[in-house]
Amino acid sequence: MSLPLLPGYTFNKNVGKEKFHKSQHWGFCNHVRMLVDDKKTGIGGKSLNGHLKSKYSIFPQGIGSDAPSWVAFDKQVLSFDAYFEDEVPDKNQELYRIRYCKIFFYLEDDTIQVLEPQQKNSGMPQGTFIRRHRIPLPPPKEDEFYTIHDFNINKDVVFYSRVFKIYNCDQFTKNFLRKMGTVVNAPGYRPDDPYMKEREKTFDRMNPLRPYERFDTLRQFLEHDGHVLRFYCLWDDSESMFGDPRELVLHYFLSDDTIEVKEVIPANSGRDAVPLFLNRGKLPKFAPTGIYNPGQITDRTILNVFGGLVGNRGRYLLDNCKTGALNQEFYKPEDLKIGATINIWGRKVIICDCDEFTKQYYKTKYGVVDFNPIPYKNPPPPKAERTFPPYHGYGSEEDSLCSCLGLMPKPPQKDFKKFMEKDSFGLMSHVLRFLAKLDTEDCVDKERRFIISYYLSDDTISVYEPRMRNSGILGGKFLERDRIRKPGQLLYKSEPSEFFKAQDLFVGAHVCFNGHNFILLNGDEYAFTYMEQHPDEFPMSNVELILKKLKDIGSPSARDIKLIFASIDPLHTKVLDYETFRNVMMNITNEKLTEHEIMTIGRYYSVREDSSGDLTFLLSFAQEQLKKYTFEIFDKMIAMCEYKDQAKTGLLPSSAIRTLCKSFRMPVPDDLLRELLSKFEDSQEQIDYQKFFSAINWRVSAVSPFQTLTCPENEDTWNYVAPPLPVKCVKYLPLLEDLFGLED
Repeated sequence: MSLPLLPGYTFNKNVGKEKFHKSQHWGFCNHVRMLVDDKKTGIGGKSLNGHLKSKYSIFPQGIGSDAPSWVAFDKQVLSFDAYFEDEVPDKNQELYRIRYCKIFFYLEDDTIQVLEPQQKNSGMPQGTFIRRHRIPLPPPKEDEFYTIHDFNINKDVVFYSRVFKIYNCDQFTKNFLRKMGTVVNAPGYRPDDPYMKEREKTFDRMNPLRPYERFDTLRQFLEHDGHVLRFYCLWDDSESMFGDPRELVLHYFLSDDTIEVKEVIPANSGRDAVPLFLNRGKLPKFAPTGIYNPGQITDRTILNVFGGLVGNRGRYLLDNCKTGALNQEFYKPEDLKIGATINIWGRKVIICDCDEFTKQYYKTKYGVVDFNPIPYKNPPPPKAERTFPPYHGYGSEEDSLCSCLGLMPKPPQKDFKKFMEKDSFGLMSHVLRFLAKLDTEDCVDKERRFIISYYLSDDTISVYEPRMRNSGILGGKFLERDRIRKPGQLLYKSEPSEFFKAQDLFVGAHVCFNGHNFILLNGDEYAFTYMEQHPDEFPMSNVELILKKLKDIGSPSARDIKLIFASIDPLHTKVLDYETFRNVMMNITNEKLTEHEIMTIGRYYSVREDSSGDLTFLLSFAQEQLKKYTFEIFDKMIAMCEYKDQAKTGLLPSSAIRTLCKSFRMPVPDDLLRELLSKFEDSQEQIDYQKFFSAINWRVSAVSPFQTLTCPENEDTWNYVAPPLPVKCVKYLPLLEDLFGLED
């Protein structure tokens, strides 16, 4: 039983409350005030009774992306075609009016916008009929809003007591509704507006007495400007005197339906190279025709001319029926197809082929899929073989050949890119040096030794003979640096000569330089390293090819080969000296491997030696450079390193120390500095800077200089020493494992 609302009979609901603030339930979306949250409480934190339900569209989970709706459905709008009946009570001419509109449903926030297309002289403000916002459902569900599930074809929707009947939608909307699981209804019927039909009849009766025709060519020009159909045609003129088949190219301009024809004039045909075979213009189907009188071909037909009625301006009437007009038929795109014969002013031209744009145009517009070309070109004449006169012996072969290639001789072009890549830079000399001897039985010449240098930058070769005391031979430069032809070639011939390449030089090779036969005995470390780093260019240093060759040779007798190695190594040290290893390899391969290939295998499976000798060599070379420029500020560099070492670990990155050396302008080449830093790096690429700068300090830790570092006058002058072994010891067990596998 409720108490009456009298003083003393009611309870104060605010007793015990401490919070009296009001929660905000409304906000702005697209500059429109709307409900943005329904989970907030009322005054004092008390839940509200009967608050509005802010319900949005619910999409199936797991089908689309997990992105928010304003990202996943950005710029995605459903478009529906609808109409509504508008009552007209104040006019006798019409009782109601059918008004068409567009309903746009924005998927990102369930907002709706209604637009009404504008009509000329409608008398109503048209355009945006309902601005974009969330629209509530009609009563009794006014606390909810329209969602995507409320829309379909042939369905009525009520927006603020006005009934909109949806009769169609676009293709994107249909596809989206089907993906949502909605059965899209068939398009409905759109009734005509009776008042607008009456207005159209009135407009038809209001045509002026002078119906000027309007030829709208701007639309066609804007749509097809730059679109040209290209056809390859043939005009067979062999029946006429001195006639022959002639190739033509027909261009059809879609912007104004004009045609131009060009002729493909072959070389040495005897015809003048005219710009066009047919100037651009409309091509009539039944040409040639008679000569027409002036004014006979016109777009309009004048019925009568009179003047003086209004001022001094003349008047004229046009004939809508175009009595006596001359109708000409011109070629259209549908008349042009492969295999068709067209009339170009009395010349029968066959269309044989077309380009890709033309094929795509006919596929899209006419659905044509058959574009089999008709062969129309004659087989090309055999190309005359170009012969050059033989080399006359003056200058180089390339220089003599350039005088035959043009009227104005040009100097031969050198491979500048190769020169820049293979030119000497720092410690990279790009020069392969080999030790050689003469292939002779003469007791005097047999003991002579030569240094063969191959320059990769320009493929030139120089030969130098070291001076030997009490040999009776002066020594020095034996062969000037130049490219050397391979033996057995004629000097005066038209074909270019074949010269020695880098691949022709390897240890054990027999070469003939200008009548002198050489045998290559050994190479320097740089030559071996460079050839092993480029195995694709040098097959003698390609370990994979050599192992494959060894496997093919030794597979039938793999067990015997293993026994041979086991018998030579009775102590099972798994290591052989190089001379023993070489003899075994020559024995088991029957000398099918060259000396260079055996050296490559030995170097690949060699026992790694300590690099202290290399470090001593680098330190000696660096100290010589520092001593030459009197560089002594090592204490300042160590102090700078201690300043940068904030953790006081005594270590700094290699890049930081290199940058520091550059900032102090240490006179050491960059490649030498990088190599030195790599020797002092640990596994983390950190360097003990105290140890590094103490090692290169030429006053505190002086290293004895190497005598071989003195640069001679000629870069090929090497002091003759006995050819060193490529390696000292070779591990044969990994070799057998790679070849045949291991057995217990």
